[in-house]
Amino acid sequence: METVLVTGSSGRVGRAAVAELRQRGHAVRGLDRVPSAGLPETEIADLCDRAALDRVMAGVNCLIHLAATPDDDDFVTQLLPNNLVGLHHVMESARLAGVRRIVLASSVQVNWWQHERGPYPIRESDPISPKGWYAATKMFLEAIGRGFTELHGLSVIVARLGGCPRPGQEAMVAASPALQDIYLSPGDVGRFLACCVEAPPEVRFLTVAATSHPVQTAHFDLTVAETVLGYRPRDRWPEGM
Repeated sequence: METVLVTGSSGRVGRAAVAELRQRGHAVRGLDRVPSAGLPETEIADLCDRAALDRVMAGVNCLIHLAATPDDDDFVTQLLPNNLVGLHHVMESARLAGVRRIVLASSVQVNWWQHERGPYPIRESDPISPKGWYAATKMFLEAIGRGFTELHGLSVIVARLGGCPRPGQEAMVAASPALQDIYLSPGDVGRFLACCVEAPPEVRFLTVAATSHPVQTAHFDLTVAETVLGYRPRDRWPEGM
């Protein structure tokens, strides 16, 4: 069993990850700007609070980094501090604390225009086509993840997550067959992230996509998720909402 730190532990994806990991017997800590319900070990702090990060990172084996501004927003006031400066602090704190594996939450938005137009299914090796500045911050995250594997010998898994709708987004997904096809239910995202934590130690650097079952068209190839991590989706929109 691992000691896992989940940043963004009070968010929709964070809560799902925490629940699944605890069910599997892992020791879980959280870090978020608000309390994480049902998780006793939670540091309430901002990603730019390096001292808080260093405190909560001590003794951690695996980090799941979810905390970020979750979609396009003002670059200077939101995306820059939360998705880039915060990433720097998280990665450096993890490295210095001796964390062995880092799971980085990227997004299927890095393949947005192929997702809009095809061809399908999209594979991890396909050229990236970011939607906007948010997706550009995820490209940076993916690149530095590879750098940490090469420079520091850490195991890094880049997780290109499908859409796990936040409260108020259900109607938008219900009106869009394309969004339904990249839906990622809370149950499935929790199981997927647990598979990342439990992946064999020989997994050094991996980029992998995760969605639930598509309603019509499989936009993303889940072969890597299945064969390397053992992840198989159970849900299909709107299951799990």
